[in-house]
Amino acid sequence: MQANRPHLPSAERMGVLTASVLLTLALARLIESPSLTLTLSLPGFYFAFPLTLGIFMTLFAAALTAAGMDWLMRGHPALGEKSTREHVMLPTLTTLVIGASLLLFADTAAWWQGFAFGAVLLAAVYVAEYITVTPSAPLYAISRAGLTALAYALFLILVASLRFAGARLFLLVPAIFLVAGFISLRILHLDGADRWDFPWAIGIGLVCAQIGAGLHYWTITPVQFGLALTGPLYALTMLSMSLAEGAPIRRAAVGPAIVVSLAWAAAVLL
Repeated sequence: MQANRPHLPSAERMGVLTASVLLTLALARLIESPSLTLTLSLPGFYFAFPLTLGIFMTLFAAALTAAGMDWLMRGHPALGEKSTREHVMLPTLTTLVIGASLLLFADTAAWWQGFAFGAVLLAAVYVAEYITVTPSAPLYAISRAGLTALAYALFLILVASLRFAGARLFLLVPAIFLVAGFISLRILHLDGADRWDFPWAIGIGLVCAQIGAGLHYWTITPVQFGLALTGPLYALTMLSMSLAEGAPIRRAAVGPAIVVSLAWAAAVLL
C-alpha cells in the first residue's frame, strides 16, 4: 500500500507515533503527584518555579515527538542521506504548545476538547512535514502553506497562554525569543531556497522578545498580547523573504508595515 502512495507516511508508523505522544500527554493529567518548587532568593530578587509531573511529561512528549519524527521521516523514499532536523522542529514545538496548553486546562472540561483538537493537529503536522520532503508531491503547496499558517498559530497560542498563566518576565522573554527564532527559521527554510537564515531568525527573535518585554506590564488581555507579537513575527519573516528575492527595501517594507498595523489595530479593538 505504501508503494502506491509514496508521498504519504506509513500508517503504522503514524499510528504508533501519534498514540505514544497522546498517551504521554494524557498521563500528565491522569497521574497526580506533589509539585517541587525551585527557589532562589537574592537581594531584591526572588525566583520561584514550580516543577510538576505534567511539566516533565510534556517535555518527554516533545522529546518523543522529535525521535518519532526522525523515525517516521527515515521511511521516506526520497529522503536519502539528508538530515531530518528541519522536519523535526515544528512537530516538536507543536507538542510543546499543546502540552503546555493542556496543563492550563487540566482541571476543566475544556481539556478533552483541547486533547481531541491536539490529536488532529499532531497527525496533520506529521503528514504535512512528510509531504514537504518532495517538492513535486501533489499536495506540496498545500502542506507548505499549512505548516506556515500553523507555525504562526502556534506562536499566537503559546504567547497568549504564557500571558494567561501570568508568566514572569524572566521566563517570558527567553520563551518568546526561542520560539520566535525557531518558527522564523523554519518558515524561511520552507521558502524553497533551502537556506538556514540564522541572522534573520536571531534578529526576529530579539525584536519579538523586546516587544514582549515592553508589553509585559501593560493591562491587556492574552489575545491582545498574542496579536501584538504575532504581527511583528509575520511581518519580519515576510520582509526577510522579500529581501532574499531581491526586492528593493522600500517595496519590501510595504507589506510588513501593513501587517503590523492590522495586527496592532486588531489588538486594540478586541
